[in-house]
Amino acid sequence: MKWYGGIEAGGTKFNCIIARDPDHVLAETTIQTKSPDETIPDVIKFFEDSKQKLGISLSSLGVASFGPVNLSVDQPGYGTITSSPKIQWQNTPLLDRLKVNFNIPIMFDTDVNGAAIGEGKWGAGKGLSDFVYVTIGTGIGGGIITNGLPVHGLIHPELGHMVINHDRTFDPFEGICPFHHDCLEGLASGPAMTKRWGIPTQDLPETHSAWDLEAYYLGQAIHNLCLVCSPNRIILGGGVMKKPGLIEKIRLTAQSSLNGYIESVEIKNNIDAFIVAPALGDRAGVFGAIALASLAFST
Repeated sequence: MKWYGGIEAGGTKFNCIIARDPDHVLAETTIQTKSPDETIPDVIKFFEDSKQKLGISLSSLGVASFGPVNLSVDQPGYGTITSSPKIQWQNTPLLDRLKVNFNIPIMFDTDVNGAAIGEGKWGAGKGLSDFVYVTIGTGIGGGIITNGLPVHGLIHPELGHMVINHDRTFDPFEGICPFHHDCLEGLASGPAMTKRWGIPTQDLPETHSAWDLEAYYLGQAIHNLCLVCSPNRIILGGGVMKKPGLIEKIRLTAQSSLNGYIESVEIKNNIDAFIVAPALGDRAGVFGAIALASLAFST
């Protein structure tokens, strides 16, 4: 029986798991993200201790990491966290440091690509060859699946840093992105909302005007994704998306922004099935890492 290791490496926490699929989980833990020299040894220790306790071996390992990361397999820096806003983690060769301790196949990708792959294998993207997964939380990121595979390229898609319309008269907030100020992440991430309104997102009432503005920005993002990627479905996850009523607002703003341009029954008449929540919920990332591990073993 094959068992896979999965690491969802996040800017706040590392979720580590030993599983075969969402229905077969042997062990898991959460490790707070500190410095690389503190966090990575704790991650390795979890797997080593678990293997000894459970009397198993791992067939492969999947790593879904926060970024930006180097995904160019032909470059020496493959598997490195590069220009991360988390200063301590900039230029950390995460994959190389794991390889020292794991003599098994390892598949490495972004955290959002991992979540997208997990949703495609077991969740809201199952059966679809082309879809987009977007997470809106501490940051905003996305994984684009085309012909069943995540899009890679110069680096990888950074959906959170797309430029959107920002009416400074209506919304004078300058944005919080250290690189672009008022890109999508700078205006619509959880920390951006908290700084703009002075209230944590979870404490903002459903009736607060903040959610109309949030839907306006995210609706624009979906407009762009529909026109550029032409996905069969868009999955919206992350902590911000847990606010009741937000996804309904986003569906309406996306339809309004597109203004009937795309001749699609899904967008015009079946938007509830086109813009959806992740079926795996908060587990999309960690099970995405398991899905990556299964790909590593099969290749």
